[in-house]
Amino acid sequence: MKHAWWIVALAASLLACGERPQTLGPVKQDAAPSSGTGKPFADGGWKQGDKASWESHMKARTQQGQNDYSRMN
Repeated sequence: MKHAWWIVALAASLLACGERPQTLGPVKQDAAPSSGTGKPFADGGWKQGDKASWESHMKARTQQGQNDYSRMN
């Protein structure tokens, strides 16, 4: 009976290591990137919801800022 509390402690510690089920919350549908966020903080020449403007800004950004070859030459 001396070691009964060790058995209880071991059982309690093993129960504490259990894993809870991982479930997703409500699924959120993605919107098109050109639709914007609804916030006023955006690039000056881009209008939220205008897909052509979005694509032209992304093309310019890719060529000017993210193309290391054109930046080095």
